[in-house]
Amino acid sequence: MAIVAGVDFGTQSVRVSLFDSERGRLGAAAAEYPVLRKREDPDYAMQRHTDHMNALAEATRNALAAAGVSGDKVGAIALDTTGSTVIPLGEGLQPLDDYYLWCDHRAKDEAAEITRHARESSLEALNWCGGVYSSEWGFSKLLHWLRHNPEKRGAMVTAMEHCDLVAADLCGITDPAEAPRSICAMGHKWMWNASLGGLPPEEFLTGVDPLLAGVRAKLNGRYETSEVLAGYLSAPWAERLGLAAGIPVPVGAFDAHWDAIGAGIREGDVVNVVGTSTCMMAIAREVGLIPGVCGVVKGSIHPDYYGIEAGLSAVGDIFEAIARRAGATVAELSQGLESYKAGSTGLLRMTWDNGDRTVLVNPELGGVTLGWTLGTTAADELFAAIEGTAFHTRIILERMAGHGVTIHRVINGGGIPQKNAALNRVYANVFNKPVLVPAQEVTSLGSAIFAFMAAGTFATIDEAQAALCPTYHVIEPDPAEAAVYEQLFQCYQKIYFALGQPGSAAVPIGEVLPTLRKLRGKSAGA
Repeated sequence: MAIVAGVDFGTQSVRVSLFDSERGRLGAAAAEYPVLRKREDPDYAMQRHTDHMNALAEATRNALAAAGVSGDKVGAIALDTTGSTVIPLGEGLQPLDDYYLWCDHRAKDEAAEITRHARESSLEALNWCGGVYSSEWGFSKLLHWLRHNPEKRGAMVTAMEHCDLVAADLCGITDPAEAPRSICAMGHKWMWNASLGGLPPEEFLTGVDPLLAGVRAKLNGRYETSEVLAGYLSAPWAERLGLAAGIPVPVGAFDAHWDAIGAGIREGDVVNVVGTSTCMMAIAREVGLIPGVCGVVKGSIHPDYYGIEAGLSAVGDIFEAIARRAGATVAELSQGLESYKAGSTGLLRMTWDNGDRTVLVNPELGGVTLGWTLGTTAADELFAAIEGTAFHTRIILERMAGHGVTIHRVINGGGIPQKNAALNRVYANVFNKPVLVPAQEVTSLGSAIFAFMAAGTFATIDEAQAALCPTYHVIEPDPAEAAVYEQLFQCYQKIYFALGQPGSAAVPIGEVLPTLRKLRGKSAGA
């Protein structure tokens, strides 16, 4: 029997859970931190490292109290964080600025320049991250920072992802050469590829912009998968957290990747981690290139498999925005959605409110809703947004399957499926296949599994999953609803590729609105 701490840094809060290897979750606590935004710039989204770490200390001590566990009984701590959360650092790995949060899209121009130069120079690494470099990712954000902070450039000794800096900080690591570099983070967001010699060559980076000169060398450190230790908890941080000094801390990773582990991912599964955004995770022993996804990286999710990541750049955030505009909460607006049928709103919602992460990789897009009438309600829009996220997810699943990824099961992980039955039902009907929902919350369970591995409690990740992962509720598709959604998906797919790609060829869309009306009428008649 062993006890560990699993930590999950989300977009707005950190959650710390104490797990027993036999009894499971003993207790948990969360602490919030702000997202720093600017009303005049919707692409701006920043956070502070000190806010994260203060919240971690608060949540850890509260979790120990909730679990009734003495800190000296905790044998390891593991931490995951949001991905594409980037910070420039000075001497001693001290922050020079705030984090560029994953949903900060100010680096659109930088991403386009990186993509263009990679294509012109036939950079093979670009193909391994889907063929388009994103404004959410590391080099885009770092170049944006370098261009807009000339007075701080000279002090930068390196830049890190949140998951790597928090591990280094806890272990007292101040030398970039000794710092952990998560292959999960660097492979999916920084074009690191072991088979291609690591990061893109210096001449490629300086060809994008001379400001990137020397950056490749500054991104040094220990590139590792998460069964390797980042280090051991330092005495100062042990005192702040209420834990014992010297316990192991594994190399971190992204929240969605470890949530997939906590959801029990196996080869043949896709795990939708549905929260403020959605990340879709799959693993495979062997897989080729997949255009438009967020990377194919060996060891990024499970150390023994290739990890495939894709996603939607906003889901829960869209639901919250719809409710906010209606002067309600999502819970209030969701009352009665169980009675909605496929096509009953007459709406088709393109959920591009925060751009398109996969498969178009286009941050310039905005949300579009077709089929408004004088009687359309906010609840109608919310249900159409749920349908829109399901259609977009199906686009991604079909892209994966079309490039050799076997999909036997779809598991809806993350926080939203635990409390939104309407979403799970719509997803099953849109996919026309069963959707599995973990019977218990899995947030921070993936972190705990890697903490148990660091503590030596389990021999393999599969063994840990078998002992700790919950069973599933299974939502079967309804054939009649699935048939309606098949018609709606054809409309969605046509609009998605026609409207979402610059320079797309003209396509006939005159039947879309009449189809929406017809299906709405049939639903009302039923």
